[in-house]
Amino acid sequence: MSELKVIVEKHPDGYLAYPLGCKGVIVGEGDTYDEALADVKSAINFHVESFGPEVLQSDAPVLEVFVAETRIAV
Repeated sequence: MSELKVIVEKHPDGYLAYPLGCKGVIVGEGDTYDEALADVKSAINFHVESFGPEVLQSDAPVLEVFVAETRIAV
């Protein structure tokens, strides 16, 4: 069993979830928080089956997550 930190974002059209610290891009979505979390867990399992357990191994594990805002010129 591996323990991962997962970000779950709420958007007007549903929820988006993605794990931190994994190699590659893994995303889950759903109409509810629980659906998005279940979908990202399934996506993580598929990613591990496809690329091996080393995709979960990180030399620098995520200890904390911060949300910050910034501005850019567009």
